[in-house]
Amino acid sequence: MLDSQSVKAPAAAVRGYDANKKIKGRKRHIAVDTDGRLLMVNLTPADMADATGAEWVLAALKMRWPWVRHLFADAAYDRRRLLDEATILGFIVEVVRKLTGQHTFVPLPRRWVVERSFGWMMQWRRLVRDYGQRIDVSAEMIYIAKGSLLLRRLFGND
Repeated sequence: MLDSQSVKAPAAAVRGYDANKKIKGRKRHIAVDTDGRLLMVNLTPADMADATGAEWVLAALKMRWPWVRHLFADAAYDRRRLLDEATILGFIVEVVRKLTGQHTFVPLPRRWVVERSFGWMMQWRRLVRDYGQRIDVSAEMIYIAKGSLLLRRLFGND
């Protein structure tokens, strides 16, 4: 599953403005497996489009996990350039859209997994905002938070 999240980054050296969410900061592009385990993360300024940030995630996924083939994404990733790039890399991107006539919250199939992963990340106070000046430090904090969650699951302290 692919998705992105805009977060405020008050101390960041490089940040942008996400006009859709009205947030000045960074955007976290993540890929998770079907259980919500973090596979890849990419941090960009918040003004970068979801599909543009996902291109790097796709290339990194192909190098790190070459056997991953099927990806789920929301309508923001339904861009010709991204889908062409995914096809070249050997991915099948399935865009999960809202149900017709949907006016209230309905958890969409496969999409709730990545949204739940963002919720788990928000349990770490350090990740509610992006306090790091450098992008690599902020990305490592995400890996530490998700690794800690994985350890709690493995040893039953959840």
